[in-house]
Amino acid sequence: MNISHNNFSSLELSSHFLPNKQLQTLDLSVNNLQGKIPVPGHPINRQLLDYSNNIFSSIPDNFSHLTQTVYLSFARNKLSGQLPDTICTARMLEVLDLSNNNFSGPIPPCLIEDLHLSILNLRENSFEGTLPFVIKDRCSLQTVDLNGNKIEGPLPRSLSHCSELEVIDFGNNHIIDKFPSWLGKLSSLRVLVLRSNQFYGAICDPLQEQKSEESFTSSQIIDLASNNFSGVLCQNWIDGLIVMMTKHDTDKVIRGEHLSRGSYQNIVLIAYKGMCMAFEKIWTTLTVIDFSNNYFHGRISDAVGKLVSLHVLNLSNNSFTGKIPNQIGRMTDLESLDQSSNQLSGQIPQELTNLTFLGTLNLSSNKLVNRIPESHQFATFQSSSFEGNEGLCGAPLLQECKSLDSPSEPNGSKPSKQIDFISCLFSGTGFGIGFATTVLIKWVHIRKWCKFVRT
Repeated sequence: MNISHNNFSSLELSSHFLPNKQLQTLDLSVNNLQGKIPVPGHPINRQLLDYSNNIFSSIPDNFSHLTQTVYLSFARNKLSGQLPDTICTARMLEVLDLSNNNFSGPIPPCLIEDLHLSILNLRENSFEGTLPFVIKDRCSLQTVDLNGNKIEGPLPRSLSHCSELEVIDFGNNHIIDKFPSWLGKLSSLRVLVLRSNQFYGAICDPLQEQKSEESFTSSQIIDLASNNFSGVLCQNWIDGLIVMMTKHDTDKVIRGEHLSRGSYQNIVLIAYKGMCMAFEKIWTTLTVIDFSNNYFHGRISDAVGKLVSLHVLNLSNNSFTGKIPNQIGRMTDLESLDQSSNQLSGQIPQELTNLTFLGTLNLSSNKLVNRIPESHQFATFQSSSFEGNEGLCGAPLLQECKSLDSPSEPNGSKPSKQIDFISCLFSGTGFGIGFATTVLIKWVHIRKWCKFVRT
């Protein structure tokens, strides 16, 4: 039964309206329904229940009749209060989407421990407390999205038992922990978002000569922005990013596993300067690294040039020193490059003019010198891309180049940090699960998704 995308404000959802034996699907999404969420009065095999995008304010008192439900969405309503443990009586759930409500209190441990659950989306609520520390070996989770809550404490290492995990989004919480390098053992992990927490310390060991067994070989989006990470970016760590080193066949679907009833899709927002670009599904053609607004230091490794499939690279607001690697010029798929607010010195490599897809460039607030390259995409960038480098000259800056032979390094302290975010990720319901390869883009002004903790 599908009565979605209407303007209904109320319905007589009695047991007669919700037929018992015949009902397989009930889709009430995208209406103006309010009050308590109605559920079928008797257990029904293989239900898909979608109550999303309404103004419901109360959840059912009893979930005991949902024992065979596999897809349940209360997303984007006006629900609040604690989530009762009784929701776990819906023991066959494969997809649970409670995103964009105002639920509070702890996350029921039984949700994480459920052996059938593949998709858990609790994004943009007020859940608090720590995550359950005991996760069973037979965990079936593929997506865990807890972005925008108040989760505290360290991450449970038993999360590594969820060998099918593809998307982990713990962004915008209060998690205090070291970098979870052990997640690198998850061979299916495509997306890791830890932004805007209180993670700290190094992400790699510079003394290790070869790549670790805990390498993020399949990851295509790694967002560590706005934490307290420090140390250097090690060559051996970069060498583990195998997927980012490979240009993909855009006709090949990486993963397209349908659930028992209905389906689910992830949505990725890559945002900069107040504009968010929404990709419906997570595509193999989308690869992102955002390490901005941390305390990384040292030289940017030449190994970064191996990441030839990378589309977005943001290393801004750190303490990187030395020259911009010429090897970045090999990353010909780059569309956005931000290395602003560091202590980079030397000339802008002429090789960067090879980046013909580059639409956004920010090298401001560094110690760069000499003439700005003028060919190809560089002719399209505004002066704001280069400001705050006293030794730079030439268009689009007003500073003319007096001599190309003897540039002088500028003096001065490190410029104050400026925040220019790039990425934010959320998950949503829809038809077509997993990862595909064609890009569907929507441009939307969604500033609220782009959060930072430290200014």
